[in-house]
Amino acid sequence: MRKILILFVLFAACSKHEIVIIDGQALGTYYRIKYLDLGHDKVNFQKGIDSILKVINSSMSTYIPSSDISKINSGDSTIVVDEHFEKVFQKANLMWYKSQGYFDPTVGAWVNAYGFGPNKKLKKIGLKERDSLMKITGWPRIRLTKEKRVIKDDSNIFIDFNALAKGYTVDQINSYFEKKGSKNHLIDIGGELVSRGKNLITNKMWSVGIEKPSETTLPRKIFDIIELNNEALATSGNYRKYRLDKETNQKYVHSINPLNGRPARSNILSVSVKAEDCMTADAYATSLMVMPLNMGKKLIDDTPNVEALWIISKNQNFVTYSSKNW
Repeated sequence: MRKILILFVLFAACSKHEIVIIDGQALGTYYRIKYLDLGHDKVNFQKGIDSILKVINSSMSTYIPSSDISKINSGDSTIVVDEHFEKVFQKANLMWYKSQGYFDPTVGAWVNAYGFGPNKKLKKIGLKERDSLMKITGWPRIRLTKEKRVIKDDSNIFIDFNALAKGYTVDQINSYFEKKGSKNHLIDIGGELVSRGKNLITNKMWSVGIEKPSETTLPRKIFDIIELNNEALATSGNYRKYRLDKETNQKYVHSINPLNGRPARSNILSVSVKAEDCMTADAYATSLMVMPLNMGKKLIDDTPNVEALWIISKNQNFVTYSSKNW
């Protein structure tokens, strides 16, 4: 259930500017929007944000049984998807190709099996279960027709756009604010962000923190602070979101390698990606968490306008690697 949204204004001493903050709960996490007061009715901004969230949830939330994606996952091939679904689908096409299959939304069946999705997890994942799941994994096994209908080779294929939809939502809210005339704002949904202009209170670019990897929820600590110059930022990590099997005491992380169906096993703790839009940053951050480090470095080096920062565990310490223009 969505919590009551809090709307308040921070006043900066000795400044003619006012920063308005709108925050609340959405997409299974928090959202926080900071913008320079434009003199508009703040209630209308809230209505616009709520409308965007409602439309995208109705299209792509796997946690809402009546959403289009939930109906498609249930085997309904008559659903005509909306423009939001289509844009995310086409981005998934591109990312599957560029990542050589490491980015694959049909990994949703595995996400459910390990207990990270909306469906009930499997009690056992042995060879038989793995073989069955691999048969319903693979992006080329689905397609979008000219009539905007999703066709699946197997009705049990489960599509999960979680690695795209949140970033896409950030982009949509950003576009909404720009259409309203905002030139200075910071959109944040669960740590995925888009910045525009400056924080005119400090007269600097918007500053954001990259979290220090830690399994404990609180207190959260900052690993580094960076400035965003009209950019998007997304971070993916395995250090907190995991499941512990009560019988085997084995730890399963939520980043699943779609090429073998196994939780990612590497010393990469988190990857932060900067890009021109948040859906792109979101998709690359997810891909780089499961790709071998050298392969991920090459992918970023070969991709214009996308930069990345890896936080890596080495000998119980943190080391980092960043792309050339990070």
